[in-house]
Amino acid sequence: MAETELERAEKRYAQAKARLQALKNREATKQRKLDTRRKVILGGALLDLAERDSGAATMLDRLIRNLAREQDRKAFADWVAPSGTASPAPSSSDPDTPS
Repeated sequence: MAETELERAEKRYAQAKARLQALKNREATKQRKLDTRRKVILGGALLDLAERDSGAATMLDRLIRNLAREQDRKAFADWVAPSGTASPAPSSSDPDTPS
């Protein structure tokens, strides 16, 4: 049985829709990768700055203490703050109270 014109059009529509979705997925992946790259670059720059600037080191310490997720704070559990700064405080401490 031969395809009708309507069936062929529906098939082309489904294929075009699938191509569009694939393009959207590729673009979303590209944007996520760019976002991750930016975060890694800025994180590295901040760590480097903290090595040279005590004000940046203090800010970095405070950022770490204020991380909302416990698993994120655990990533910094063995991190050593640059010399002359306090190490990250336990999650139960008040971030606004000086150490």
